[in-house]
Amino acid sequence: MYLVRLIYTSRVTRENYAFGPEEISSILETSKRNNQKHHITGLLCFNRKYFLQSIEGSRHEVNKTYERIMRDSRHHDAVILGYEEISERAFSNWNMGFIPESSVTKELITQFGLTDEFEPYKMSAESALGMLKALKGFIE
Repeated sequence: MYLVRLIYTSRVTRENYAFGPEEISSILETSKRNNQKHHITGLLCFNRKYFLQSIEGSRHEVNKTYERIMRDSRHHDAVILGYEEISERAFSNWNMGFIPESSVTKELITQFGLTDEFEPYKMSAESALGMLKALKGFIE
């Protein structure tokens, strides 16, 4: 069984959901519970417009987790930024770590993106992973 990392981004489906703290808490609780059962680790960055997430684990479980995420109507326009075999996890401390919007600074976005606006669709997998790793210290 191979260890893999999948990084994807998607847009919030605003017509159906108002993403407040309760909605994010619900997503995180469900993700942590499911991910723990399936030995998935990862990190989610969310800014009320975009999701950027890294998921790590066995190829089979990461694929199943991503399929489940894609069936979630709270987001759309998902794009896989990167999918690769890895030798070790970058986010092994969290079944699902969360980066609050307040931690994503313009300086950090500029360091890893094309502009000072958080637009994960314009990021490479390497840049997205670099930004998520840089943000690990801000996890709630």
